[in-house]
This record gives sequence, structure tokens and C-alpha cells, in this order.
Amino acid sequence: MTSRANGDPHSHNHHQHHRPFVPPRPLPHYASSSASFRGCCCCLFLLLTLLALLAVAATLVIVLAIKPKKPQFDLQQVSVQYLLVAPSQSPSTSAFLSLNITLLFTAQNPNKVGIRYDPTAFDLMYHGVPLGVATVPGFEQPAHSARLVVSRVVVARVDVLQSDALELVRDAAVNDRVELRVAGDVGAKIRFIGLTSPRVQVSVDCAIVISPRRQAVTYKQCGVEGVNV
Repeated sequence: MTSRANGDPHSHNHHQHHRPFVPPRPLPHYASSSASFRGCCCCLFLLLTLLALLAVAATLVIVLAIKPKKPQFDLQQVSVQYLLVAPSQSPSTSAFLSLNITLLFTAQNPNKVGIRYDPTAFDLMYHGVPLGVATVPGFEQPAHSARLVVSRVVVARVDVLQSDALELVRDAAVNDRVELRVAGDVGAKIRFIGLTSPRVQVSVDCAIVISPRRQAVTYKQCGVEGVNV
């Protein structure tokens, strides 16, 4: 006797359609880490964008509120303690220059608020050859004010290049004039209610002529206009 259950096609199909439930596999660890990294990058980008917009807004507030003007920084006076030019005793053509001079600068702030100046170094040169450096420390200047800033350059027996040595000796001994150049850039920032403006740069470029016989400055030119002393 044959069983109906074994020969029933409906019973066989019933067992085929009811397979056990297989849960979905979890995402790999690297996929979730990648999504988290992309989210962090988006947040960082939004934060940097917001900070940049705040910086631009702060700059606009300063510009619209105080209408900043460029400060003035000029070489006002030069005093000579000594200037000596000595030809070299060696067979090679060279000369030694020694000097001690004091530079007096004037800083003028035409703005309604204070200014912060960065430390500055001015180069003292002869025919483009650096001889020494005049340093000016950083300082703050109140609104609508002028200030005197003093710096000194001391040079001890600098060996001038051979190409300029003969000319230096001739200028000092025959022409009684040694022309030097003082040049440098002064950086300043305007400060207003805790905010600081972008850096403003003021250039100083002056030519001075020193008489070795008189041990004094005879001519000074800054920018376009020259002044005989």
C-alpha cells in the first residue's frame, strides 16, 4: 500500500517554498569607517567655511567703521659718531669700512584707533652690499599720534668687495662723500575692539651721503624728494 503523503506533489512543493530565513550580512567594517570619515570631512569643511566668513565679516566691520589709512614711517635724521675707510695693506685690492651711526625714524598714525608695528630690520648698504642692520623692536602706537624711534648701526672693519674697494677709497679720500642706502619694510596692523586688520606694509628706502672729513651727513633722500643737510 502506497502512502499519499509520499506521492502528493503539493506536499513536496510546500517543503520547497518554506526554506529557513537567512539574516542579511552586516556591512564590512571598512564601509562604515569610510562613511564616518566622509561625515567628518563635511563637518570640517563647513567649520572652515564658517570661520572664513567670520574673518571676512570682521575685516569688513573694521574697514567700514574706521576707514583705515596707511601709517607713515620715515627716516627723519641721521647722526654720525664716526666713519672710517682704511685701504687694505695686503697686495689684494680691498678696503675696510667702519662706522657708527644713529638713525632717527618718525612713525605717524593718522587713524582713529591704535596700530601695532611688527619688529623691523633695516639694511644699511654700500653699492648694494649689506654692511649692517638697524633693528627696530615692535611697538604699539595710539590713534592720531607721532612717535620717534631710534636705532643704531655699528660696523667694525667690514671688508668691501674688490670691485667697490677702489671707488670707496676714492669717495672717502678725494670726493669726501660716502653714499649709503637704508632700506626695509615695516609691517603694521590696526587693532579695533579686539579685532586685528590684515597686515599693512610701509616701505622705507633712503639714500644718505656722509662726509668722512666732517663726520656728518651732508645729504639725505627718501623717496622722491632730497634734502641737503
